[in-house]
Amino acid sequence: MTTTSTTTTMTTTYWTETDSPVGTLLLTADPGGTLTSLSVPGQKGGRSVQEGWRHDAGPFRAAEEQLAAYFAGELKEFRLPLRAEGTAFRERVWAALDDVPYGATTTYGEIAARIGASRPAVRAVGGAIGANPLLILRPCHRVIGSDGSLTGYAGGLERKTALLTLEGTAPARQPASTAPSHAPVISRQAKSSVSTLEPPERIAVRSAAIASPCRPSRSRSAR
Repeated sequence: MTTTSTTTTMTTTYWTETDSPVGTLLLTADPGGTLTSLSVPGQKGGRSVQEGWRHDAGPFRAAEEQLAAYFAGELKEFRLPLRAEGTAFRERVWAALDDVPYGATTTYGEIAARIGASRPAVRAVGGAIGANPLLILRPCHRVIGSDGSLTGYAGGLERKTALLTLEGTAPARQPASTAPSHAPVISRQAKSSVSTLEPPERIAVRSAAIASPCRPSRSRSAR
């Protein structure tokens, strides 16, 4: 089970970057190795390396191993210490995200109900989810609209589609106004290989080229 704390003491920030099928991930942690953020390129409100931060991959070994296993389809629950800093309301919303399991989705209204927020507070709940500093690790990508649409995602709808497809919960249909035109596909490969984020048309061309009995495919696309 992922553990969380919400202390706000100023400490040295450690950082590292690691490759993933959804782009280079920027991770930060405190001196004790507790993760404080995970950001992706182009993320709305995502973090960037600041002066005074210390580059050291040491505190992130477990996180890198578990992320690799997750993208390989071998891990369904992260077991990492997390620390979120925000208002009391946002921290309640983020804690509720931790209860949404792999292979399931929920709605903004359901998250509001879980924390005892009123119906008018659903918009504020959406704002808190959009400000989640720990993408992927704290699964805000599993929150969708009440009509089944993907709605927003700070990391981009294409990444949200890829993550839900990996977990087997991507919506079968989306309203035309919200459906990504080129949703990426996460190719699951051995941990020693490099996973890539590929558009579906490229997957199709590559699959057709190797669909010979003499040249079996070495990887399979996400479910």
